Amino acid sequence: MKKLIKFGIPIAAVAVLVAWYAFRPERLVVNRQVDEAMPSAQSGSSPQPVVSGQFYSILHPTEGTATIYRLEDGARVLRLTSFHTSNGPDVHVYMVASDDAKDVATVEQAGFIDLGVLKGNIGDQNYTLGNDLDLGKYRAVSIWCKRFSVNFGAAALKPTNSAQ
Repeated sequence: MKKLIKFGIPIAAVAVLVAWYAFRPERLVVNRQVDEAMPSAQSGSSPQPVVSGQFYSILHPTEGTATIYRLEDGARVLRLTSFHTSNGPDVHVYMVASDDAKDVATVEQAGFIDLGVLKGNIGDQNYTLGNDLDLGKYRAVSIWCKRFSVNFGAAALKPTNSAQ
């Protein structure tokens, strides 16, 4: 019994610390708020919205608007506004090659482009899109947990009035 206590407790303590480090459960309850400004043009002209969609919840409550803007220099930016979702380990923003990203299978089968780690689970934020990204093919945004392969929420993108 003394051997079990002598070796078992330290081993269990190390196992708990390793599991905590690997999963990072504090990220489930700690919000990361961001407030990025819209990229501005040097001439003072406003970026033009091209496509837009409302986020809806899939695995976790997710809300806000996803809009792709064309800047004066031709660059494109995905902007999330009034955005709110759950936090978690390894959450990314994906552009999905589908009309919608309504479930895990759609995202995995259709294909996606990873725009990077979610900057914050609350607030306005921007993601630069490559010039070669085909908006005719990539028509949905997914908030994706890479570690567990789950879709937190999605937005189907439709042309805006000014883009039509």
